[in-house]
Amino acid sequence: MSGFIAYWAFLAENNTKTGPQFEGLTQPVFYQGSIVGESAIGSGEALKIPVETVKELLDPAILYEEASDSVIITSKDKVIRLRTDQLEAAVNGVPFTLRFPVEKQGSTVYVPAQPLIEVYGAKFIQTDSGAVILHKQGDALQYGTIVSGSRKSDGKRAVRSAQGRQFPIVSEVDSSERHYIWGEKDGWYFVQSERTGIQGYVDKRFFTLGERKVEPLRQEKQAFTPWKPIGGKINATWEHVVSRNPDTRKIGEMPGLNVISPTWFHIADGDGNLKNMADSAYVKWAHDRGYKVWALFSNSFEPKITAEALKTYDKRMHMIRQLVSFAGLYKLDGINIDFENVYLENKDELTQFVRELTPLMHEQGLVVSIDVTFKSTNEMWSMFYDREALAEVVDFMMVMAYDEHWATSPKSGSVASLPWVEKGIVRIMEEDNVPASKLILGIPFYTRVWTEKLEDGKTKVSSKAVTMDAVKRLMEERKLTPVYKEEAGQDYIEFKDGDTLQRVWIENEASIRKRVELVHKYGLAGVATWRRGFERPEIWNTIQDELKIKP
Repeated sequence: MSGFIAYWAFLAENNTKTGPQFEGLTQPVFYQGSIVGESAIGSGEALKIPVETVKELLDPAILYEEASDSVIITSKDKVIRLRTDQLEAAVNGVPFTLRFPVEKQGSTVYVPAQPLIEVYGAKFIQTDSGAVILHKQGDALQYGTIVSGSRKSDGKRAVRSAQGRQFPIVSEVDSSERHYIWGEKDGWYFVQSERTGIQGYVDKRFFTLGERKVEPLRQEKQAFTPWKPIGGKINATWEHVVSRNPDTRKIGEMPGLNVISPTWFHIADGDGNLKNMADSAYVKWAHDRGYKVWALFSNSFEPKITAEALKTYDKRMHMIRQLVSFAGLYKLDGINIDFENVYLENKDELTQFVRELTPLMHEQGLVVSIDVTFKSTNEMWSMFYDREALAEVVDFMMVMAYDEHWATSPKSGSVASLPWVEKGIVRIMEEDNVPASKLILGIPFYTRVWTEKLEDGKTKVSSKAVTMDAVKRLMEERKLTPVYKEEAGQDYIEFKDGDTLQRVWIENEASIRKRVELVHKYGLAGVATWRRGFERPEIWNTIQDELKIKP
């Protein structure tokens, strides 16, 4: 009998009133019924949201940069810089005035709500209790109201802390108060008052479903559309400029080429000053032949200088402004970013730089591409590229699909065997979610002559990079007939020279044709060749003919 009484006591209605807890926060920020992060501060137009909350709910790329004491917001067409305790801000480098500044309290940085509303289309509902309810564009909201109680003269019903009459009351509401419905379990709705922000559970028998609303999507500014060859693939090549630009009169015909990327701009120092080797006459020559000019911008492959130049918004923007100026001065069509040999610890800074650069380049009508290597465990060759994040920002990603066996490799082998290239491309698409439509396959015009020599019982390996013509002359001089290496997808020669063995995995029309076939197999955007001047003339016809072939 005592067990029966205890059972009914358990089910008896609990009239204890606890009120809202809000996890100890004074102005909690709610999203779809859950508290996220720390309290907001301020109210009305002076409402401010913790930057970490913004990062979690609206934009994982929003950045508080301690070095410049700034919050930086990047979108597809804007770079917004908000400095702590200052009303003067900047959009794409152009000053504007805020009504309320970024504020820092202890270790927490707060962003004024107004820029968040304008950039992300966010809506902040400020409630009587101080709680803030966030709605995003496209959110589906189900509203409802309490059915008036019959046992109470005021018509109110209890909202409880959990599903069941035995749980304490957090609030009592009547039918005049609209609620969001965030979930349903065991016959109870999980609801939140639109007026007070208080949330809890209501027996669904006593709740009437109302309006279902979808937060409207803002009319976005038309996104930048990068240039692409009409009905075809990108056929690009790099022009390697060391000390001076080439004599264009000596450059032969390059049928099918539509993009050329001269290596013109380089970081000169840690302050972000750039070395400029651009040539207006070269641009005119290229444009007269129908080539787009995507000037290359490198970090000079200097990790220390790179780390310093990427360190702050001001230094990054200094580099960007110079590039914008150069692009206008020389009538460029695009910028190709080539950062190599970068410390892994600067991975996020590089990504941030690209996020800040791209909107300003697009504003000038410039295509933005970035060069990346294949994935590997080498920190300064591969791991510092956040390929997934970069692909979300840039127009094209050029994959430098070569140096499988590099200049100082301890083992001789192909510069880029076909299986290695195909596997690397697939990994980037599958593991980093890079769209095939953004990927441009890098193709080597060079190869290496490998020298193997036995010393002290060990094979010592060295190499020399050579052009296609050099390999052809070598075969003619030595009267060598190449053999096909199935595992590399390339022709191959070897010969003895004194006490050394010389080995070459050959780049020729056959190997280039197979590489271009991958463009069609995977729907890639095109090819980019390193570098002009290393090829034999007939290679251009091979690439042109293969790129025209439809899958």
